[in-house]
Amino acid sequence: MTVLNFIVLLPILNALAIAFGAPARKSALLSAWTQLILTLFAIAGYNTAKGGYQFGSTWQVAPDWGIAFTLGADGLSLVMLLLTAVVTLAAVWATPRIEKRENLFFVCVLLISAGAAGAFASVDLFFFYAFHELALIPTFLLIGIWGHGERQVAAWKTTIYLAVGSIILLVGIAKLYLAFPVEARTFDLTVMQANRALIPADAQAGIYIWLLIGFGILISLFPFHSWAPLAYASAPTPAAMLHAGVLKKFGLYGLIRVALPLLPEGAKAWANLLLVLLVCNILYIGLVTIAQKRLDWMLGYSSVMHMGYAFLGIAAANVVGVTGAALLMLAHGLSIAALFAMCGHLRQTTPSLAFTSMGGLAKRAPFLGYAFGMAAFASIGLPGFANFASELMVFFGAWKTGGATLNFGPVQIATICALWGVVISAVYMLRAYRQMFQGEPHDNTAAVTDPACCTRWAVLILLAALLVGGLWPKSYVNFIQPSVEALFAK
Repeated sequence: MTVLNFIVLLPILNALAIAFGAPARKSALLSAWTQLILTLFAIAGYNTAKGGYQFGSTWQVAPDWGIAFTLGADGLSLVMLLLTAVVTLAAVWATPRIEKRENLFFVCVLLISAGAAGAFASVDLFFFYAFHELALIPTFLLIGIWGHGERQVAAWKTTIYLAVGSIILLVGIAKLYLAFPVEARTFDLTVMQANRALIPADAQAGIYIWLLIGFGILISLFPFHSWAPLAYASAPTPAAMLHAGVLKKFGLYGLIRVALPLLPEGAKAWANLLLVLLVCNILYIGLVTIAQKRLDWMLGYSSVMHMGYAFLGIAAANVVGVTGAALLMLAHGLSIAALFAMCGHLRQTTPSLAFTSMGGLAKRAPFLGYAFGMAAFASIGLPGFANFASELMVFFGAWKTGGATLNFGPVQIATICALWGVVISAVYMLRAYRQMFQGEPHDNTAAVTDPACCTRWAVLILLAALLVGGLWPKSYVNFIQPSVEALFAK
């Protein structure tokens, strides 16, 4: 047993304990704290000089098929596990009072966390997929039972979209597995990467498009995005924080870990299609975000829009761009989780989240005004936050794809379009902040006060992690970049 076994299995064991009657909130909080401490212990114990997968363990499941429950973590995995642990702690801390089925609620929260952690720590492609599926059913339950507004519609629409995406992804994984010669077939990602030259170049495009669409639906790539804003607007606060902040990153992580290194020719074949779609994510969805009249819907569309930047880093297909995309996964996860935590507090204290029903909140809730402003600035990409460092790397990496001659091609055109997304995000975020926190207090906000101490600490820990990445990007990049370099090594 290694530290990774405890990080992955601890939330599942605590979920079982809560299901059998353990105090729900206290047990979930203890689990979240323990998960974060173990993750920090793993990061501190990781040998950066050695690199590669560490803390490995293997339990054979189906040797004839090459399936084994294999865990391991490199620098990229550890950063994603850190994101999972921090957002899980913040989500449990920020959870408001649950009026019904409290035990089931926290069981679902912990299972989502376990599914994300298991996926990021899995070296076996079968369990990488299986752990993500573990998190989908709790997501459906959280939205359908404890959600807001049209929660039943949101739950079913989300489930159908994600189920279709998962089925398409499963087909892609099966095609990838069968593309190897019989004697070389395995689900071990390290072996698959070592043998990737055995995949015929002419077969890669047909496999890659299945993975791109499957992962793309899970990430909310245009035009498969419509489930995400409705889901996040309808979800209870912890579900929105965990799904938008962590679970959505599964698809991006899969493209970086599986599709890009194993199918480089396939990625080149569909590069122009991906560029068109990611520009739609940034510009079209960005304009739709500007048109939103409610905070929860604006944050939902904003989350979809910012996935376009991560796709741009992946489309760059070089170390700088992909490292930026991975850092953006962390930065976006932290910032959107903080924004949804504060949105959840406002939902509890105001009759409406419409911008026209709010105003002057900074006078009634100064901490909320300060913290929301910090998270909004991070989302825009203001210097000093991890979002700025990651987006800068994405833009530099994408522009660099022309090589030494800096040829002006499709990636450079997409980069120029993406730069306008920074302006769009500034428009909708700053306008929302002005409407919510500036001016005279609105009558509907008479009951608004600063969040309770636990919610404040939840937001502060997320903002602190963002500032670390902004003021000292190497604290994360030193882990991410060697792992990305290893994926591109021939």
